[in-house]
Amino acid sequence: MGMVRKRVLVTGGAGFVGSHLCERLLQDGHEVLSVDNYFTGRRQNIAHLLGERRFEAMRHDITDPLPVEVDEIYNLACPASPIHYQFDPVQTTKTSVLGAIHMLGLAKRLKIPVLQASTSEVYGDPTVHPQVEAYHGNVNPIGPRACYDEGKRCAETLFFDYHRQHGLRIKIARIFNTYGPRMHPDDGRVVSNFIVQALMGRPITLYGEGRQTRAFCFVADLVDGLVRLMGTLDIVTGPINLGNPHEITVRTLAETVIDLVGSRSSLVFRPLPADDPRQRCPDISQAREVLGWQPRVQLLDGLRQTIAYFDRLLTEQGERAVALA
Repeated sequence: MGMVRKRVLVTGGAGFVGSHLCERLLQDGHEVLSVDNYFTGRRQNIAHLLGERRFEAMRHDITDPLPVEVDEIYNLACPASPIHYQFDPVQTTKTSVLGAIHMLGLAKRLKIPVLQASTSEVYGDPTVHPQVEAYHGNVNPIGPRACYDEGKRCAETLFFDYHRQHGLRIKIARIFNTYGPRMHPDDGRVVSNFIVQALMGRPITLYGEGRQTRAFCFVADLVDGLVRLMGTLDIVTGPINLGNPHEITVRTLAETVIDLVGSRSSLVFRPLPADDPRQRCPDISQAREVLGWQPRVQLLDGLRQTIAYFDRLLTEQGERAVALA
C-alpha cells in the first residue's frame, strides 16, 4: 500500500524546530499548513518552502481559535528560550494554556490526533537524574521561569483531561535541549550564544562556574522522534522524553565551540540566573522501546553544521567583527 497523504497543521511552523518539522513532513509527501505569529518564528526559516505547492503559511496567534480542516496537529507554538518567554510572561502562559485549549478543541471537532511539544522544563531543577517520565518535577511556581514551566505543565494536564474525558488521540513529547541550523541568533540559549560570541571574537559568557550539565540533541534527530511519536498507535500517549542522553558541562561546550570555530574568545563568568537547572539529561528508555528512536548525530558533527549556519548568517548581516585567521 502507498503512503496516505495527510494535511498536517504545524503551529509554530516558522520557528526553529517547526520549520525543520515542516520540511520533513513535506519530504514525507504530506501537505503542510504552517501557522505562526512570528514573535520568535521567522519567515526566512520557511522562505525556501513557500514555492512548494503542498505548503501553506498562515500568520495567526493560537491564543485565538483557528477554524481550519486538517488531519493531524503538531502543537509547537510557544517561545522556548528564557529571553523570549520572559519578555511577556503573561502572553507565554496564554500561548501554552489557551493555545492548547484551542488546538485540543480543533482536534476534538475534527476527530484527529494532536501532538503537544512539551519540554524538559516541566522537571524544573530536578532532584532525579537522569530524568524519567514518571518524575513529577521540582518547579518553582512563582519564579521568573514559571510562565513557561507551569504553562507547559498545564498544557500536559489539559491534553490528558481531553484524552480521558473525550477520548481524544493525544501525543506528548518532552523535548530536551535541541540545537541546529535556524536557531534564533538572539535566543539566549547556550549553543547559539557560544557560537555567535565565538564567531564574532567576543568573550563567551558562562553562568556560575559553567559546571551545569546539559545534553544536546540535533534538530533532525528530534524531528524524527516527533514524527515517529505521531505515527504510533493511539494507545501510545506519552509523555515521552526526546533528547540526547549524553551530557556535558556548559564549560566543556564553550571550549568545544571555541576550538571548532578557531576563535580567540575568552571565558567570562556571571552569576547564575534564578531557578537555572544544575542538571538536565533525559532517560530515553521509553523512546528507544516504544519508538525505536535514539539520537544519531554526534555533537561535533551537529555543532559543525550549526556553526556553518551562523557563519553564513552573520556574514550576510555584515556582523563578523573579527577575522579569525
